[in-house]
Amino acid sequence: MTNPVALVTGGSRGIGAAVALRLAADGYDVAITYSSRSEEAAKVVAGIEAAGRRGLAAAVDAASVEDTRAFADRVEQELGPIEALVCSAGITRDKPLALMAPEEWSQVIDVNLTGTFAACRAVTYEFMKRQRGSIVLLSSVAGVYGNAGQANYAASKAGIIGLGRSLAKEVARHGVRVNVVAPGFIETDMTAALPEKARAKAAKTVPANRFGSAQEVADTISFLVSDRASYITGQVLGVDGGLTL
Repeated sequence: MTNPVALVTGGSRGIGAAVALRLAADGYDVAITYSSRSEEAAKVVAGIEAAGRRGLAAAVDAASVEDTRAFADRVEQELGPIEALVCSAGITRDKPLALMAPEEWSQVIDVNLTGTFAACRAVTYEFMKRQRGSIVLLSSVAGVYGNAGQANYAASKAGIIGLGRSLAKEVARHGVRVNVVAPGFIETDMTAALPEKARAKAAKTVPANRFGSAQEVADTISFLVSDRASYITGQVLGVDGGLTL
């Protein structure tokens, strides 16, 4: 018996790293992609291996369909058939739209939205052939109701919701499930950069009165990729402490 295999994009830090380690604890061999943080990626792989699973990491241009497909092929050759895909790679380039440079728009759309398309395209056909597979896409509450100063980010995350729901309808009859997780304020590098006053103000907008943890998001994704969620597909699940109530 071989372990199931999961591919996590953007798995070197934050939510992606937490997901990779949680899936390793669940019994998956885990492959991760990263942009430039090779040392952090190596630490995640070490954590995967400490859990008794095989790990694999590579620097991949998230927006490149070709590079993403090449890595997915490598994962299948070295670890085995991919059974779960988690798309967590993402960036921000926050600025009011009136001041936003075209490249700040396109960079975020390319990495966040086109990158999600690239990862889904790399595995979907094989999932359909095997009549099995689970995909979880990372959106954001910004993609649900927008956020001032984040038009590019919100647009990319809203696009991910549309992509996920459409793909879920395409592949459900082939035994493949697709769901979207929309986190709110989560303790990551992105939120750590906020000034303390801004963090305190943001926390007060959350009914739970705190930021969430990357582990809490990872636990949700662990459920969604598992057979415990075998009748759940096409859903957008907020992990936001009630922020969107």
